[in-house]
Amino acid sequence: MKRIILPVAILAAAVVVFMVLMRTSEPLPLAAPDQAVASVRVAQVHSGTVQLDVQSQGRVQASRRVSLSAATSGPVSWVSPSLVPGGYFAADEVILRVDSSDFETALDRARSALSQAETDARYVQEELARNASLAERRLISETQLRDLQRQADNSTMRVRDARAAVAQAELDLRRSEIRAPFNTIVESTSIDIGQQVGRGQALAVLLNADEVEVRLPLALNQLSYLDIPLGIRGELSAESQPLVVINGMLGDAMQTWHGRLVRMDASIDTGSNAIQAIVRVVQDDAQIPLPIGLYVNATVSGKAVDDIIALPREVVRGNNRVLVVDTENRLWFRDVDVMRLENDRVLIRGGLADGERICLSPIQTVINGMRVNVVDSSPGATLTAAH
Repeated sequence: MKRIILPVAILAAAVVVFMVLMRTSEPLPLAAPDQAVASVRVAQVHSGTVQLDVQSQGRVQASRRVSLSAATSGPVSWVSPSLVPGGYFAADEVILRVDSSDFETALDRARSALSQAETDARYVQEELARNASLAERRLISETQLRDLQRQADNSTMRVRDARAAVAQAELDLRRSEIRAPFNTIVESTSIDIGQQVGRGQALAVLLNADEVEVRLPLALNQLSYLDIPLGIRGELSAESQPLVVINGMLGDAMQTWHGRLVRMDASIDTGSNAIQAIVRVVQDDAQIPLPIGLYVNATVSGKAVDDIIALPREVVRGNNRVLVVDTENRLWFRDVDVMRLENDRVLIRGGLADGERICLSPIQTVINGMRVNVVDSSPGATLTAAH
């Protein structure tokens, strides 16, 4: 019996001692700040003004594209050597001529008919004036005078019709010369010397040489970064057109052009939930023209926003947490209000104060309040909104 009681008593005593120790022992701390030995780089943060640029890509297209057609009928008698794809014409420069011999003949006939009508009209007017005097002396009847008046009216109408015929013949003669409607580049043509053309027949496709457009798809949330009126219809006023910087590879070199966002498309694309922004680029003689069809990257200048802190993207953990180092060199997690994620930085609009230090170094295991060894805390190590 004693052999059984003794082990039980020892076990019970051990349980009692264990429970006493559990009640009297203090809980272990969540962090052991004094045991942290990680060395980190830090930087002070300072708020400032940030330009909220918007990035997009698009393809260059003509701002104006017209189909040149014949205004008269006849055989083509002359074609400019520049009427080839890629050829250039200044505004009002002759592109081709339709044979004008028939129009010249028609003009001569119209002018002859006008001369005859004017001669006849003068004669009738003279007769009317002479017979009016005779009618006052009752030397001719009122009926004769009315007949002369009708003849005078008819002759006046014939003169008017003859003048219209001359104007039409002159217009047809001018239209036998096909001229460039504006400074233009030839996209395509299907005409040659001797070819018979009809009125309204397509002769060439012309593109505006003075300016081009770039269509940029913008996500709806990107519109909030632009300083333009929402729901605007038509073209933006000159003072509200954002500047756009365009970059594209031409040959073996990157080229840069500048334009303006001038209008938005009429509807939102339901597939991409984006809207097309149209950028106009005026071709400058001082630089290489922006070629139609080139695929380009574009940066649209957006709003300027104050009190923003810009952080390197790699210092933000998860979606909205950073590591702050306090004045005692202890490390703390801090939730911040992220305004926008960019390729290489994050814009913060709340959660950090000017002058606070954030940890720049990657740390595998972080315990709130852990002590760190700051290896870079010089006054020059700062982060500002400037970018």
